Amino acid sequence: MKKLLELLVCLLHPLAVVLMWIDLATRSDMGRGPKLVWAIFGLIPLVPFLYVLTGGDLW
Repeated sequence: MKKLLELLVCLLHPLAVVLMWIDLATRSDMGRGPKLVWAIFGLIPLVPFLYVLTGGDLW
């Protein structure tokens, strides 16, 4: 049951990406290069799923 809940939490990744993009768009202390890199790497949803499925616990 716990693993199922953890996988459901991983599905929140798209919401986190949108919030990150909004934050990146409003930041003036970063250049375009770092913003672009963060925006691209934020799209990788595989990381939380791999962590949970390989035995890692979110809580």
